[in-house]
Amino acid sequence: MIRSMTAFARADLRAEWGELVWELRSVNHRYLEIHPRLPDEFRTLEPRVREMMGARLGRGKVEAVLRYRPVAGVVEEIRVNEPFIDQLIEAMQVVREKLPRATEPGILEALAWPGAVLTTAPDLTPIQEQAMQLLQQALDDLVAMREREGARLAKLIESRCDLLEVQVQRARELMPQVIEALRERLRARLEEVSDSLDEERLEQEMVLLAQRLDVDEEMDRLTMHLKAVREVLKRNEPVGRRLDFLMQELNREANTLGSKSADAETTAISVEMKVLIEQMREQVQNIE
Repeated sequence: MIRSMTAFARADLRAEWGELVWELRSVNHRYLEIHPRLPDEFRTLEPRVREMMGARLGRGKVEAVLRYRPVAGVVEEIRVNEPFIDQLIEAMQVVREKLPRATEPGILEALAWPGAVLTTAPDLTPIQEQAMQLLQQALDDLVAMREREGARLAKLIESRCDLLEVQVQRARELMPQVIEALRERLRARLEEVSDSLDEERLEQEMVLLAQRLDVDEEMDRLTMHLKAVREVLKRNEPVGRRLDFLMQELNREANTLGSKSADAETTAISVEMKVLIEQMREQVQNIE
């Protein structure tokens, strides 16, 4: 089953210690590019986050945002480092004796000294593990959404393949009529400039003209590429790059048909083919 690279997923968890929320956003990209945005308390999880997401996703630019809202009892405990403050006061007394006019620091300034305040962070290991479990849930939802969108894109591409095959058949059926119409026009022109028509020379010219206008090879290759597109859509692996290559090949054959066109209807077929191919190409850009 093919996957789209465009998707969104959200998972949240509320417990006695607070709330966790994961938001995953994925858009199309040539390669897999993961951008975790984690709170400071969860920075150590970044390698695990990248590994988990890399194992599930093949391509796309993915933003993984984690929000953590702790309850009051989970915040860091702040304590004054009394021994350090005592030493700081002694140092200020020494300075006061040497510089009687010196301004004494206020309480907030004293507390701002490195080491004056001690913090005791709670053990977040259990919460971090729950965050990873929650990421797995969000990632499951993201992949499921990418697969649903991929299935929709596959149907759209298959419908365009059907329409392209109709145009290929039209071109095949039209070519004998085009050649015959050219034969009659060439015959009429030769009769205008010559009293006697050289049938052998006319046939030689028509053979050369038919060779220049022959599009059987292009139609065969278009049919072959369309078959390859249908087969690729059934693969259970990232196929976006392969489909993009096939779109280039389809467009090349449609352009060749247009360059060999000798009448308005064939030109119209070529234009319609390129429109359908471009519609598929736009959708292929979103496929993993």
